[in-house]
Amino acid sequence: MAATPAPGAHAHWSSRFAFIMAAVGSAVGLGNLWRFPFETGQNGGSAFVLVYLACVFLIAFPVLMSEFAIGRHAQKSAVSSTRQIATDAKKSARWSIVGWVCMIGGFLVLTIYSVIAGRIMAYATGGFMGLFAVDGGIETFLNGASGEAGISRGLAWHFVFMLLTVMIVARGLKGGIERVVTILMPLFFVMLIGLTLFGVVRGLGDGSTWEAARYLFTPNWSAVDASVVIAALGQAFFSVGVASAIMITYGSYLTKDTNIGENAFFITSADTVVALIAGFMIFPVLFSAGAPLDGNPIFDALPGLFAQMPAGQFIGGAFFFLAVIAALTSSISLLEATVAFFDEHSDFGRPTSAWLLGGFAFMIGAGAVHSPEFDGWVNLLSGETLLPLGGFLIAVFVGWVIPKKLLREELSHASPRLFGFFHFMMRWVVPVAVGAVFVLGVDANFNGGQLNEALGLG
Repeated sequence: MAATPAPGAHAHWSSRFAFIMAAVGSAVGLGNLWRFPFETGQNGGSAFVLVYLACVFLIAFPVLMSEFAIGRHAQKSAVSSTRQIATDAKKSARWSIVGWVCMIGGFLVLTIYSVIAGRIMAYATGGFMGLFAVDGGIETFLNGASGEAGISRGLAWHFVFMLLTVMIVARGLKGGIERVVTILMPLFFVMLIGLTLFGVVRGLGDGSTWEAARYLFTPNWSAVDASVVIAALGQAFFSVGVASAIMITYGSYLTKDTNIGENAFFITSADTVVALIAGFMIFPVLFSAGAPLDGNPIFDALPGLFAQMPAGQFIGGAFFFLAVIAALTSSISLLEATVAFFDEHSDFGRPTSAWLLGGFAFMIGAGAVHSPEFDGWVNLLSGETLLPLGGFLIAVFVGWVIPKKLLREELSHASPRLFGFFHFMMRWVVPVAVGAVFVLGVDANFNGGQLNEALGLG
């Protein structure tokens, strides 16, 4: 069993490879394989993709650098790190609200994330069993003969996925998280490349690969409007995994000699590449079959398309197993952010904290399985309210509260040009961009989109 850090000691990554695999695994999740194709289809293909790329590197990247810097400075959980760096800067300790908002938002995301990931586990199992090729097979496998059976099975898959997440986090940084991500992430990339090559080569014959490439990358600036920009920025934050306390927590496990800018750029790039590869894996299949692009391709279109392919039983099962890996490496980071805080501020210890918080997350997710209205409210509170608010607070905190000199000390490896870009974006661009998304999102959800309509966004 892995050695446990002495009381009062803070764990550190055993290697840069372990950190990169964990951080990339956290960023690479259902946001890449499920949400990115959905948002691309909903928002005009390349019009969305090109704006998304700009948002990732101009906005999400400097926020990621900020979160790593905050965590490494204090070497504590997200809440304690934001409090520590504020007091070290001779500012109010109440700025720990930044960490609180991010941590609560990330925990609530986990509760719904686990429900969706459990469904994907069911699809992976059903795919390997050949149920995609059976008329109504996967629906019967998931839902049984009645709605109540479907709820019971949905809870069971949610339970299994949450159980795996808790078991990993309970074993700690080195014995649990590092051990899992250093095995699963290389496997993920091998499977991702293999499945993408299959889809690309298969699509060369009927031209669907070239059609997908044009759809994703041919500039279509006429389709870009404010709603596309807002969707792209939201996807950039969701995909990279910022504003959910994850990256502050993972940053706290970094040593002082780590080059934050270099690692943040690599992680951002890897996450973006995975999203684009996922597009090339999914859209050629959709174009080849003439399937709609503006639906939910993962659950609505792909199972039926896999059923029509040669070796579709294996290809379909492998695709959903790939999504399970992506979901698991993200879910352990979402739980870790909250467990780190409870481990730090209670006498429970890490294993007990993990089991208690995992059980609480399961119960909230169970409520979402039983009640679509409750599911909607949890989604509204987490992904559409707390995460954008957390991103805005981080931008204000880093851009206007933390002194530039202190930030420069944490980002000492960054070149003057990179640091200048970072500080300018965090002070002037990120607060405005994220603040606008937050305000317009609140308006849409609580005021019927009156402000959106007034601005021509409705």
